[in-house]
Amino acid sequence: MSIANEQAERIATTVITGFLGSGKTTLLNALLSHDGMDKTAVLINEFGDIGLDHLLVREVSEDVVLLNSGCICCSVRGDLISGLRDLFVKRTRGEVPAFDRVIIETTGLADPAPILHTLMTDPLLTSKFRLDSVVTTVDALHGEGQLDTHPESVKQAAVADRILITKSDLADDATRSSLETRLRHLNPAAPIHVVSMGDIAPSKLFNAGLYDPTTKSMDVQKWLHDEAYEQHGDESHDPDHAHAEHNHSHEHDHKHDHEHSHNHPPHDVNRHDDHIRSFCITFDEPLHWDAFVTWAEIFTQMRGESLLRVKGILNLVGESNPVAIHAVQHVFHPPATLPGWPDDDHRSKIVFITKDLGPQVIRDSLYHLNAAASETAETATTPGHGKNL
Repeated sequence: MSIANEQAERIATTVITGFLGSGKTTLLNALLSHDGMDKTAVLINEFGDIGLDHLLVREVSEDVVLLNSGCICCSVRGDLISGLRDLFVKRTRGEVPAFDRVIIETTGLADPAPILHTLMTDPLLTSKFRLDSVVTTVDALHGEGQLDTHPESVKQAAVADRILITKSDLADDATRSSLETRLRHLNPAAPIHVVSMGDIAPSKLFNAGLYDPTTKSMDVQKWLHDEAYEQHGDESHDPDHAHAEHNHSHEHDHKHDHEHSHNHPPHDVNRHDDHIRSFCITFDEPLHWDAFVTWAEIFTQMRGESLLRVKGILNLVGESNPVAIHAVQHVFHPPATLPGWPDDDHRSKIVFITKDLGPQVIRDSLYHLNAAASETAETATTPGHGKNL
């Protein structure tokens, strides 16, 4: 079975996160009213967190109710793994209608990383569900203050695939513009939508994953969106160092450095989002898989909390097809070999959103590990250095 077919058989899963009072429940209620959302299962922490009385059709069990839109609402009470497993079992047994999408609403103070870890590592969940998108709501009026004082809100924005500036009718243009600038600095690749009362088409929030259900194929360019980092990414590149010692990131690093240094808000060491970095690293030469695995093990063990999100497409030695990688903090999703390259550019590209971790140490460490692997491989194939016949 092809990777696209494997992804198609898994249930698309969207995580809605955002700080307290940022409009997650309003968004969820608005989404459930749209046509085409009838085959959706919604997982929330407690039924009391969302007004269901006008939507309720029948109670399936103590923790599962059926809504008049055809959606299923499930209270997970903090245990996401059991909630998803039980819901899938009920689906299999026909106890609830078939659904092809799951939406998980987090609590306002929640760090979204553990939820993403669960979806990426639990054997049953990874075989039945696929992470499609992380949607983060940010209050237009209070968002900047929350970014200043609450590190959770910064992380919620940094790991998002889609960002919604909510309650836009309560803030003036200058406030909204300032907030959008900060959010774009935090997360260059995520589309930002300004909404009021949760009014947005579901199509703008979904299908952000590697698999595109509309084309039934793997859409690497849309998923990676590395060009966004060339417009808004990290400013602390050292092009002279890259040119002198590396055979990768030549034009990219030079362009990256000179175009990005003008796109950042004023630096304030006390602001949580000034600790967040976003950048893309490219390698012209193929990477050795063992070198990349060694690098990943070192960084996830020593600096895992700093790797907020990592996405990449790798050109590996001995492989004709690219390999997609995805990580959230300490956890790497199993790599996926793609059916082909999206275009004629076969460089390895890895995009990072990090906390207190710049591009140079990542680039240098991976470069040197790969150079060592190349030297070892070359030595092993030199006459007199292989096994005796």
